[in-house]
Amino acid sequence: MAFIASALKALCLSLLFIAVVASRPTTRPKVFNVQHYGAKPDGRTDNANAFTSIWKRACARKSGSSKIYVPKGKFYLGGVEFIGPCKNQIEFVIDGILLAPSNPSDIKNETWINFMHINNLSISGAGTLDGQGKESWPRNDCSRNTSCPKLAKTMGFAFVNYSSITGITSLNSKMGHFDFLSVHHFNITGVTITAPGDSPNTDGLKFGFCSDIHISNTNIGTGDDCIAILSGTTNMDISNVMCGPGHGISVGSLGKYKEEKDVTGLTVRHTVFNGTSNGIRIKTWESSASNIVVSNFVYENIHMINVGNPINIDQKYCPYPPCEKKGESHVQIQYILLKNIHGTSKNKVAVNLQCSKSYPCKNIELIDIDLEHKGSPSTAVCENVHGSAHGKMVPQQCLN
Repeated sequence: MAFIASALKALCLSLLFIAVVASRPTTRPKVFNVQHYGAKPDGRTDNANAFTSIWKRACARKSGSSKIYVPKGKFYLGGVEFIGPCKNQIEFVIDGILLAPSNPSDIKNETWINFMHINNLSISGAGTLDGQGKESWPRNDCSRNTSCPKLAKTMGFAFVNYSSITGITSLNSKMGHFDFLSVHHFNITGVTITAPGDSPNTDGLKFGFCSDIHISNTNIGTGDDCIAILSGTTNMDISNVMCGPGHGISVGSLGKYKEEKDVTGLTVRHTVFNGTSNGIRIKTWESSASNIVVSNFVYENIHMINVGNPINIDQKYCPYPPCEKKGESHVQIQYILLKNIHGTSKNKVAVNLQCSKSYPCKNIELIDIDLEHKGSPSTAVCENVHGSAHGKMVPQQCLN
């Protein structure tokens, strides 16, 4: 009887396994190799029309998912927009090089490669987005020239949800590398972003009005913020990021415009800043137009290597005209945890907490801060900030 029971059990398990395997989807994605649809990898022919045509076919396909494949080779693109909504999931695999025009005037839109109104998009591969920005950088004089030319960002996402980027390299963008507007549930993993440290306004990753963003195992070296977090962004998790050169991971600037929204729920963990001008930075305009809240941030296990301003809250941000210093910032900063942050500060002031007199920073917690300055002891500056400190404190804490 035991033998029969054992045999019946084995039979049931076998039938269950067959049923599970049979229930798995067997349809493979329809592959659109761009070279098979007219794109030429010669580095000269503008493939914008071919790529747009391929996208329309892949996006409109109703049965099963679509895979757009860019093989090895140099595919010149004069500027493209990939617009949904699509009938299915889209996988965009880039193993070749997408080459932007070297002349910035040849890109008519604000973004060289733009994705809009799409769900379930995955971008992956070992390929490179080459923005060819060297010719554009001398034209970027917007800090002193109000009629400066608009330069294109490399890749943009607007109203794109439940999507991801994995493994792509972005090289020498004209302006920002990746720009995100109203994007939700998005993962960024294993991405490499590279531009010279003196290339102006080449932000690595910039987010506005986004939520549920995960960034991990990513290397960013550029001429502006490695990651810029702007108005209305919530629930962002950043881990295992290498930042440098660049301006650090910045929240803001905030408060300049009336329609801005709160920024809440940021976690930065296991991250290294190497030779950046800033490490952890929150900046709000001194004469702000909006009353918003910055809250529930955690910075933990951060290594600073010769960083200009390792910890910097600046509520007196006013970089250049027409900024006018008329009053205090109306942005409330609260519930910020800074834990196990160690390394070296290029400047003597390693911890700079300059908060608003009208809206003082509150519930700022420091735990185990160890930031040395070569040649003399590091110092901390605190203005209008309330909180607590625990554990090792280098420099000596100055919280109220």
